[in-house]
Amino acid sequence: MTVAALKAEARRAAGAARALAHKAGQGQAAELLADWLVPHRGRVLSGYMPIRSEIDPLPAMAAHDGPVCVPVIVAPGEPLRFREWSPGCPMVDGPFGARVPEDGAWLDPEVLIVPLLAFDRRGFRLGYGGGFYDRTLERLRARHPVTAVGFAFTAQELPEVPVDATDQPLDAILTEIGPIPLRR
Repeated sequence: MTVAALKAEARRAAGAARALAHKAGQGQAAELLADWLVPHRGRVLSGYMPIRSEIDPLPAMAAHDGPVCVPVIVAPGEPLRFREWSPGCPMVDGPFGARVPEDGAWLDPEVLIVPLLAFDRRGFRLGYGGGFYDRTLERLRARHPVTAVGFAFTAQELPEVPVDATDQPLDAILTEIGPIPLRR
């Protein structure tokens, strides 16, 4: 079976697992994320506007002591750009149903909260298949140090995420029960 076929199969199963976990609630996940972000105060943080059954980082983003931005898809096959966000700022519909700020400064994040469908303890994630975060992390890491934390429900863990040469690993993973130790 090809890596693409393995990823497609894993996406289906992971989406169902995430939906069930979402129905059960995320407990103290946002508070745990806010605590995890404290050492990164002052750094530019990218979060995301949750869609579907994604775990919600918004309270942690609002509590961050520093600039906050969210990803904007500018074109298929291109890295993400990041527009400044604050609670209550005017938002518009973006691609894939995620809301994006209507206007605001473009920022270059140093810390990224990354959504995902599945993760493994090697630090790899499975996204929706567009490759946006992989291209973005590769570009950002070539420019300056970044820290990418996957934010997910524990039910989204797989023994091993199928990967290919373009997949970028995460630096950390945080769930509703706390940080997940990574094996490198």
